[in-house]
Amino acid sequence: MTPTRRARYAPHAPRPRRAGLALGTFAEGLFVIHERRRVRPQRSGRTVVVTGASAGVGRAVARAFGEQGASVALLARGRRGLDAAAAEVERAGGRALVVPVDMALPTQVEEAAGRVERALGPIDVWVNAAFTSVFARFPDVTADEYARVTAVTYLGCVHGTRAALRRMRPRDSGVVVQVGSALGEASVPLQAAYCGAKHAINGFTAAVRMELRHEHSGVAVTVVQLPALNTPQFSWVLSRLPRRPRPVAPVYQPEVAARAVVYAARHPRGGEYRVGASTAGTVLAHRLAPALFDRYIARTGYAAQQTDERAWSVAPHNLWEPLDGPHGRDHGAHGSFGSEAAGRSPYTVAARHRALLSAAVAAALVTARVLRVRTART
Repeated sequence: MTPTRRARYAPHAPRPRRAGLALGTFAEGLFVIHERRRVRPQRSGRTVVVTGASAGVGRAVARAFGEQGASVALLARGRRGLDAAAAEVERAGGRALVVPVDMALPTQVEEAAGRVERALGPIDVWVNAAFTSVFARFPDVTADEYARVTAVTYLGCVHGTRAALRRMRPRDSGVVVQVGSALGEASVPLQAAYCGAKHAINGFTAAVRMELRHEHSGVAVTVVQLPALNTPQFSWVLSRLPRRPRPVAPVYQPEVAARAVVYAARHPRGGEYRVGASTAGTVLAHRLAPALFDRYIARTGYAAQQTDERAWSVAPHNLWEPLDGPHGRDHGAHGSFGSEAAGRSPYTVAARHRALLSAAVAAALVTARVLRVRTART
């Protein structure tokens, strides 16, 4: 073997490995850069309506728009929660307007929209995040309870969209963001009314989106499908389960959802956004193997939605009256599962930035190739 060939095949210092790792680190750095850019305040004079703004996802969404300098109208039933949400929006740098409303009542929703435009100007973004639910087997949910969940979660979305489009379509401008759920694509037991409502939102939104496209409208409607979140939902929703309800792991903080909603409002033409790898995985599994998925969830879904703690015999709930009303207390955006909730979702960031995702995949492939070559040489 010639000296040149011996030099070529001789053992090298681990520089190729460092180079491969550097490429991986570069990809991780891209994610970090985009994470930092994503949370940097960008001032905006937009008028935003957020339903269900007194707590949970709606509360986090309202605060996120406040950080963008928006004028935020806060729609919900609970006055204490609304007042606390308004204070957070204003501390964040936005302007807040409190509008108590029951989203199940279309006349109240229409009146609320008119009040918002008189006080804050034309509505630019409308976010439908209001919902309620019942944790129970379907036979244990009364007809009135089922109708109430449908009226708030599904029809509340319909009423909000109608009020928004009535104002946006003549101006040929505006965005409606529906806060959906992975359960609107793949159902679970013990939440029949909620799953039905979220499925209905998907069908309704797709139909409205097609109508707007047919009209070549400048108004956009999009859906943000959410994973399990650490919100007060599990402490104030009506439950007839033997143990306390809980989100199905993995769990994310509501701020992860809020950032996705703000992004969707700025980039609504995507049609649909999925937040969290768990949401994308759930949807994919259900579409590829629906029968297998259903059998798996039927076997595991009961235990996955309950803690080991026994439920209270009589627990307050918000199905008919708000728990953050005049005689209640503010519940904020977070629930009691913060110790296991993730504050970021790399998948969600990557899914928004396809070029970034491609760069990360390419870096991973190059890294793997370099390591394989290095291993072969040694």
